[in-house]
Amino acid sequence: MRQSYLFTSESVSEGHPDKVSDQISDAIVDMMLAKDPEARVACETLTATQRVVLAGEIRCKGVYENGEWANGALEEIEQIARQTVREIGYEQDGFHWETLTFENHLHGQSAHIAQGVDASGNKDEGAGDQGIMFGFACDETPDLMPATLDYSHKILQQMATDRHSGAAPFLEPDSKSQVTLRYENGKPVECTAVVVSTQHAEGYDEGEKEAELHAYVKGVVGDILPDGFITENTAWHINPTGSFVIGGPDGDAGLTGRKIIVDTYGGASPHGGGAFSGKDPTKVDRSAAYITRYLAKNIVAAGLAKRCTIQLAYAIGVSRPLSLYVDTHGTGTVDDAALEEAIKGIEKLGDLTPRGIRTHLGLNKPIYRKSAAYGHFGRIAEGDSFPWERTDLADDLKAALG
Repeated sequence: MRQSYLFTSESVSEGHPDKVSDQISDAIVDMMLAKDPEARVACETLTATQRVVLAGEIRCKGVYENGEWANGALEEIEQIARQTVREIGYEQDGFHWETLTFENHLHGQSAHIAQGVDASGNKDEGAGDQGIMFGFACDETPDLMPATLDYSHKILQQMATDRHSGAAPFLEPDSKSQVTLRYENGKPVECTAVVVSTQHAEGYDEGEKEAELHAYVKGVVGDILPDGFITENTAWHINPTGSFVIGGPDGDAGLTGRKIIVDTYGGASPHGGGAFSGKDPTKVDRSAAYITRYLAKNIVAAGLAKRCTIQLAYAIGVSRPLSLYVDTHGTGTVDDAALEEAIKGIEKLGDLTPRGIRTHLGLNKPIYRKSAAYGHFGRIAEGDSFPWERTDLADDLKAALG
């Protein structure tokens, strides 16, 4: 590994059009899991000027069974979509929760997919699709996340908090951030560049109002980054295109699943290609990505490595993973192969089947809307939320290694 380099990650806010789509899709997942913990959901959302469109496949008791919608289900789905847009804060001419056009094209799950996934007879429940999933953790921040992404997320989270509270009334929902850090001896030591582009109220692109906006952003960034990271050499790019009044789905169409690097590790880790939002946890794109993060985080939390990447692979309809791979990038205190065997030997983890993962992490619950903005990882495990961020496996890993 190189020890001295520049690295950059980006984040996008809850009001970014792709994230609006992700949040609507996950709000629909939550609604269906609340009614039926065994629901099957694959909900895609398109957002555009004054329009929200849903499409995908579902199976859910009390919502859609045997090709029929339950009484009131269509109205509830539309209400959830509109309420999600309202909570994000869109009440603009080009995108307003109350007046936008809503379309629902969800339909029943394919019987051919269902027969491969569902348990029957002696057949265990299979994976909802083939694919490869990666998890990652490192000791760059207390959240055990890449620092560039962690700070990018937190900048936008603070801006959203200030917007919702009224502390920064000139902010509108759509924004993006990007942080570049200089690493020495493998550790971040200086911020060389910050990019923040935020949708704003009319008039905040010139004169004193523009200066107020710039000063506010610099203050937020200064509060988020560690002391000493901002230096005289830090390059600032705040709304570098000038005006940013038209934003959100009115400025650019949004789709579920287009921010997979923002959702995961900011480019610091490989990615298997599958998105998370809109999918129930039988889909290993989601559940296996969560368990690999859980395993990698616990390895780092246990002091067994400073940096860890884990891969799992699955075949559709097959329950057990095809492979497990651990790479500690030369930072491990034990051999990577020993870590693989330790993971396989921890009884409470089971055999990393889709059902085993869901059971261990408690994923058949309405916990996903919160994950659909500001990253699925590096969050606080609290109650049922973000169970893959717990570090309760660290002692088991150390014990398994003797």
